[in-house]
Amino acid sequence: MATNLAIDDKLIDEARRVGHHATKKEAVTAALDEYIRWRKQQKILEHFGTVDFDPKYDYKKLRRLDQVKGDQEQAGER
Repeated sequence: MATNLAIDDKLIDEARRVGHHATKKEAVTAALDEYIRWRKQQKILEHFGTVDFDPKYDYKKLRRLDQVKGDQEQAGER
């Protein structure tokens, strides 16, 4: 989709230089991608500290149990 934007030449030139982008389009695309990822990360951070934590939760133990269960299921298929 073709779009005309009035972007400060100094900004776009610096973005191309620091990002090693060959074209203005590459620089703008990279900047938009980075902006979107950053905003999504900020949204995730809003949830920081809102999830209950169970200090007794042992993910490694559960992983081992899942592995044993998977091994048993695989042995039954043979």
